[in-house]
Formats: sequence, structure tokens, C-alpha cells
Amino acid sequence: MGSSYLHGDEDSDSVGMLHEAYNKLWTDDAFPKSFPACDDNLSELIPCLDKNLIYQTRLKVDYSLMEHYERHCPSPDRRYNCLIPPPPGYKIPVKWPKSRDEVWKANIPHTHLAHEKSDQNWMVVKGNKIYFPGGGTHFHYGADKYIASIANMLKFPNNNLNNRGKMRTVLDVGCGVASFGGYLLSSDLIAMSLAPNDVHENQIQFALERGIPAYLGVLGSKRLPYPSRSFELAHCSRCRIDWLQRDGILLLELDRLLRPGGYFAYSSPEAYAQDDEDRRIWREMNALVGRMCWKVVARKNQTAIWKKPLTNHCYLERKPGARPHLCGSDDDPDAVWGVPMKACITPYSEHDHKARGSELAPWPARLISPPPRLADFGYSSEMFENDSDLWRQRVDKYWNILGPNILSDSIRNIMDMKANMGSFAAALKEKDVWVMNVVPEDGPNTLKIIYDRGLIGTVHNWCEAFSTYPRTYDLLHASTIFSDIKKKGCSIEDLLLEMDRILRPSGFAFIHDKLTVVNYVKKYLEALRWEAIGDSILEAGQDEDAVLVVRKKLWSTTQQIPV
Repeated sequence: MGSSYLHGDEDSDSVGMLHEAYNKLWTDDAFPKSFPACDDNLSELIPCLDKNLIYQTRLKVDYSLMEHYERHCPSPDRRYNCLIPPPPGYKIPVKWPKSRDEVWKANIPHTHLAHEKSDQNWMVVKGNKIYFPGGGTHFHYGADKYIASIANMLKFPNNNLNNRGKMRTVLDVGCGVASFGGYLLSSDLIAMSLAPNDVHENQIQFALERGIPAYLGVLGSKRLPYPSRSFELAHCSRCRIDWLQRDGILLLELDRLLRPGGYFAYSSPEAYAQDDEDRRIWREMNALVGRMCWKVVARKNQTAIWKKPLTNHCYLERKPGARPHLCGSDDDPDAVWGVPMKACITPYSEHDHKARGSELAPWPARLISPPPRLADFGYSSEMFENDSDLWRQRVDKYWNILGPNILSDSIRNIMDMKANMGSFAAALKEKDVWVMNVVPEDGPNTLKIIYDRGLIGTVHNWCEAFSTYPRTYDLLHASTIFSDIKKKGCSIEDLLLEMDRILRPSGFAFIHDKLTVVNYVKKYLEALRWEAIGDSILEAGQDEDAVLVVRKKLWSTTQQIPV
């Protein structure tokens, strides 16, 4: 949100003194002339999901709870202060929408999934490319047909899963290479495709290389970094998750994330009960979700679909002492950063109980409609609309600066590093892009507003590395992130190196901050091998807002490659 909508007037003398002290913070540092290149064996480094770190530090983790797939970040003295190199032969990625179906093999030189899943049509290696026929473990003949079959089971019009805009956001757990999420996009559905960095290594890297929204994460011991009531549909196709463990805590995490009346589509052998063990799991799972007040709405061809209740009525009608119990009034279902999962049902508030639903407009109207949860932050509809207008103007200015440096298909994967209400992403609706909206873990958790607009995102602390592979985003939008990092006492250099890790070669970054901060960041460009494309003053005044647009150069450890 624009600062003018968040702060009142302050004493001018006080502002002047703060301005002088603030400027001094950004003038006293020495700047490196270069950062070294990391070793080639670090070309796929994910600092906070680095398995070697667990071994090297002898970190105690509970493997049965999947803690080894959760975030464990290195201390500052163990960080690699170097630039991650691309793999040998790296090429500028194939452009969307062609990239949904093919990528350069050199960019992700891993073919083991093609062999391991050869009978399931996950991916096929041909020459210097890897192709994705659209298959999956449970939909060998194509995600498009499978998606239509789910819509048919739910009796949605025209076998379209978006149900005339009533369904928009989807969580796909154990997503593989994200073909399910990739094929949802043509129906105006957007999925958060989720998988850990497990034995199927690089599956999320393939998803992002294809231009499909995806995130490295696991249903383990911590809550997923998404607020309550974020998704209309959760999906698991042979996701190899034991849903019965720990009193059903993983299903209860899905329950927290589903909207009122949301669905869980489950495709697995247990759903059609072929042997005694499958039948046992199905009986116990059905009994568990029954106690959670979910109802089976369809069951066909190895797929079962349950629906979450719209109100609290069923919860209140359960027998005394029924388990899972309801979460206490002191539990905040939207607190997610580093928060352990809880084996309890999140009831609806009195307002939501009476509303009998999420009260959201159908897509695409919900993108620009003030969502009901604005009231949780004391934000008015007028503030929401002003913020949307402000970011439409800024995005126009950003793209004018990019000008001749891009074509219509140059940018696909975008990250807004401090998304507030998601207005930056909303302003990009007419472009063929998707945005990972990131909300800082220590600020207002406006991520639920973002999901209510039909967008996706996650919570994050930018003092740490993000949960993604190197070279996965075409554009990073860093609005006032550097000012925030400085105030928290974290390293500006670490953040710049992390941005470089995430950014694809020839990718762009918009750095929006106070002019003093922008000028400070400029002094690092040579060391990072970035080049300035242009800059502009956004808001004139004593403490001017400015934007700097930069591009990351394509280079290798053996030679400089012309761009």
C-alpha cells in the first residue's frame, strides 16, 4: 500500500531529523567491486533447504515428521557470499506458453524422473529438450482430461472446474512437475503447486522452469505458509501422504486452508479399495473426515471428493468430547511462520458462520472487489481502491522504463517481495504472467486479502533465503524491502545475493525505495553483474520515492557471455 495511505502528518522538525539520521545509515558502508562466483556444484543451492547443512551441523530432526524437508537456514557465518553460476550450456528459458510443454535440458540437467516415471508421461527427453506430455501418476492420459473429469463429478457447468468463476485458488500437494496446475491455468484457475525437495528432486524446479506457479514445501510439522480459508480446492493425486498420522493433523491443516464449502479431491488406491489394507485406510480416513464434518460429494474412477461445511452447525452438533476437538479461541489460524500444526478444527467466526460462505465475488470480479477480510485490518474500501489505482499508475511507469528491453513474452514468473494487498499483481492482469505475492512475516498478514482477490502468495522473512531454486523468476519487485531489512539489522549484501540467486539470467528487478536507498543499491550493480536499465522519481519531496530498474547479465564461470 502506498505510504500516503498508512501514515498521518508528523512534526516537520522531527521528520527532518529522522531524514538526516536515515540518510547517514546509507552512506557509511564500503562497497565490493566484485562478488566471486560460487563453485559449479552449488548451481542448484537452496540455502534454507540444503540437506548438507543438516549433516554438517548435526541438526537433530524428526524424519518421521518430515522435518528434514522443512526450512533450516544457515547462520550468517555459514552463508555462501558468492554468485550462483548457471549450469554449463545454460540457455535463456523457453517462453510461455510453449514452456508449459518443453524446457531446455541444459537448464535442469536431470533426467531421472523421465526414466522413473516413464510409464506415467511425466516427462520425456528428446535431444536437447525435455518435453512434458501432461501426464501424472494418476492421470497418464493427460491432466486436461483428468481436470474435466473432476468438474464432471462435481456437476459443474460445461465440465469446467472454475464453476463460472466461483472456484479460483487451488492447492496441489505432492504436485510432481505440476502438470495439474499447468493445465488449470487455461480455465482461469491458479494453483499453488507444492512439493518437497525429496527423492523426486528438481520437480519444483521443472515446474517453475515451465512457467507454472510452484513452491518448495512439505506437510510436516509446521503450518504451511498460507492463511486460513485460502483455497477453494485442495488436490492430492498419489501424493504419498499418510493422512491418518498424528490424529489426522495433516488433513486438519488442509481443513484450515480450505474456504467454507471448499473441496478435497483425493485420487489414490484407497479411494477405490482394492485390497484389505486399502479398505482399512479408506474406512479410517472416511471416519476421520466425517468427524471433521466433511461429506463425500462424489466418488468415481479411483477419485473421491469431499466437501467442507459452510457453517459451524455440524461441529456444534457433535457428541461431547468428539475428536478432533475445536481449536481454542486463543488460536490464530492465520499465524503461520514457524508455527506448529495443530490437531484441531478451526471453527468459523460468528460473522463467517452467519454468512454461510466466503462472500467473494466470482473471478475475475473478485480481483478488483474489496474483499470482506479488509475489515480485519481496519482498511476501508476506499483505501483498497486508492491502493489499486496507485499501483496501476506505478506499473505503467515501470513498464515504460523497461520499454525496448522486453517483448510481450519476455517475462512470465514474477515475485512481489512485499505485496501488501496484492495491487501490484492485480495491475498485471492483462499480461500473460503470474505473481508470487510475498508478505513479510513480521507485518500485517495481508496475505489473506491477496488470496481473497484470487491471487496466490506466501509469508517470508527476507533476512533468510526464499524456498525456491536458483534462476526461477524473470522479475523481482522489491518495494521498500531494503529499508525494512536495514531497520531489522539484517545484511543488505545477503539480500542482494539472494535476489541474484532467484533471478534468471537476463531477468529484471524493480527496486522501489527512498532515493537515498536506491542510490545505495546502485553501488552494488557492478559487483553483482547487473546493469541499470533506467530509473525514475515516483514521488517528489524531501524523502523522494524512486524506482531503479536493473537487468541481470548472463554469464558463466568460464567466460562472459554477450547479452
